[in-house]
Amino acid sequence: MTKKKDVMRPALWTPRPVEETIAIYADWAETYDADVTKRGYHTPQRIAAALSDVADPNDLILDFGCGTGLGGMALRQAGFQHLDGTDITAEMLERAQTLGIYDKTWLSQPGELSFGRGAYRVIVAAGVVSLGAAPPETLGLLVAKLNSGGLLALSFNDPTLQDNRYTDALATEIGEARVEVMFREHGTHLDDVDMGSDVIILRRR
Repeated sequence: MTKKKDVMRPALWTPRPVEETIAIYADWAETYDADVTKRGYHTPQRIAAALSDVADPNDLILDFGCGTGLGGMALRQAGFQHLDGTDITAEMLERAQTLGIYDKTWLSQPGELSFGRGAYRVIVAAGVVSLGAAPPETLGLLVAKLNSGGLLALSFNDPTLQDNRYTDALATEIGEARVEVMFREHGTHLDDVDMGSDVIILRRR
């Protein structure tokens, strides 16, 4: 019997074709929750806690790149009541659908944001716009989907913070006055690899 490949190694956070990313998460879906929980995954709870200070519990939230629903569970536990979820990996999304926490879910296509501008007051992208996942230009696409006053909550883990493509994408959105930073804090991302992340909440101008 072949031992299941450990995808939680540093090589997870490297650039790769989107097809390879989908394959990694499809293979990982069955054990993802147990694996990341065992290893001390804190970012979803940190995002939910930060968002609870600036968003209304009744806001309609899109959990963009919802995966198995860990982030959605954190949002529910923080008091948010109205969640939709989308992901590009069918196997991850299927597990999220079993939780009963999302009003609506759909399988999205890489690079396509198939919802209208202003459809959501809040978009959460926990660990999505990051090295080894969605490319840096995704940040601007998400910002463009918000009406003035809308919120985007996201995280940049340490490898992503070291990649200028991602930090430059954020600096561009701020520098061109499309968003203002409502919250930004560095904290624990994954205990077992001693990795941190910035939790960031942006407000659309």
